[in-house]
Amino acid sequence: MSVMAGLTYAILALALLFAVLRLLRGPSVADRIVALELIASVTVGIIAAYAVFEQVESALDVALVLALTAFLAAIALSRYLERRGDEQ
Repeated sequence: MSVMAGLTYAILALALLFAVLRLLRGPSVADRIVALELIASVTVGIIAAYAVFEQVESALDVALVLALTAFLAAIALSRYLERRGDEQ
C-alpha cells in the first residue's frame, strides 16, 4: 500500500507542477482561470488520497468544501470576464 500511496502522490505532484507552470505562463486570463481550477482539483485529489491512505474521514469534508469553493470561484471569475468583455 505504501508504494501505491507514493505513486499516487508523485503523479498528483507532477500534475500540480504542470498546472502552476500554466498559471505562470498564461498567456490569457482564461488560461490562468483554468489553471487555478486545475490546481484546486488536484489539491482536492491530494486531500482525498490522504483521506484514503491514512484513513482520515474528516479530510473528505475539507476536500468537499474546497471543491465547492473552487467551483463557485471559477463561475464568478468567468462571469466577470464575460461581462467585462475580455477577449485575451
